[in-house]
Amino acid sequence: MTRERIPAAQAATWSGIAGNMTLAVIKAGVGYMANSKSLLADGLYSASEAASSLAGLFPSKSVQDRNTVRREKAREHSRMARPGITVLLSVLILMGGLQIAISALTGLTGDEPGESAKYDHALIAAFAALAVREAIFQFQYRYYRRRNQSQALSYAQEHRRALYCSLTVLVGIAGSMAGETMGIHVLLYMDPAAALIASCFVLHKGYRMIVDTVYGSLVQELEQEEAMDFKETVQRVYGVITIEHLTAREQEHAVTVELVISVNPRISVLEAQEIANRAKTLLLTRFSHVKEVQIQAIPYDPGYPYKSNHELPDHEATLIQ
Repeated sequence: MTRERIPAAQAATWSGIAGNMTLAVIKAGVGYMANSKSLLADGLYSASEAASSLAGLFPSKSVQDRNTVRREKAREHSRMARPGITVLLSVLILMGGLQIAISALTGLTGDEPGESAKYDHALIAAFAALAVREAIFQFQYRYYRRRNQSQALSYAQEHRRALYCSLTVLVGIAGSMAGETMGIHVLLYMDPAAALIASCFVLHKGYRMIVDTVYGSLVQELEQEEAMDFKETVQRVYGVITIEHLTAREQEHAVTVELVISVNPRISVLEAQEIANRAKTLLLTRFSHVKEVQIQAIPYDPGYPYKSNHELPDHEATLIQ
């Protein structure tokens, strides 16, 4: 009956952003010094993943209860800021991907694609970055799997693209390194070829960010009217005092509802969980298109200047209307 999951979700998201940005800086730095175009492209893709997660931190349309006028205005400003920031990040990613694609094509058409390249350093950096990226994935995937199976599946699908990109770069660097060692000139073109493929991953990432911003993300938030139906249904459950937060999202014709309810602070954790389970069962039964419901039950707090029931002696406890 706490709000521990919200800070945990933010910690998981920020850890992913920090990890991807660190990988992006390392890959880009080593790729520049080693003259490896493919590692530069892989670094840009890691940066695009961090940018996508950062844009997702800005709240989109949601349904919340018991908000002050100041919070509502701040949320409205955040809704207006999100598209602009996302489009800006997307344009930067597209420009970077296009620049690397042009550079890769120039390398493919040149006579010496691997001139002055240090593929041994690039290969070590690519291996190390792949291991760190996999560790970040395992941490975030396990968290999402405990919280939301559909969110974990979406995250796993996104990670596959990053894995394919990194593996392509790894093969390209290894091939060019082998060509340089064995004196096979044709293999030297593998690094710019891998850079060209990785740039396509980057361009696709930027394109998806723009499409999701303009036409709505694949996880569409429901209109407020339908979300209000969910709210009215939950409020009928005996034991629910208020609904602190309610968000409904639609993905592939299936709806996921996340809500926070407040209950009597004097009841036990088990009783609060039973109330949450009743609300969950009612939503799943009444709305056939709702496939998953995540409910948190927290103690009701009327706030200053009112006293909570659990702060009063037993003989003074009253029911707050």
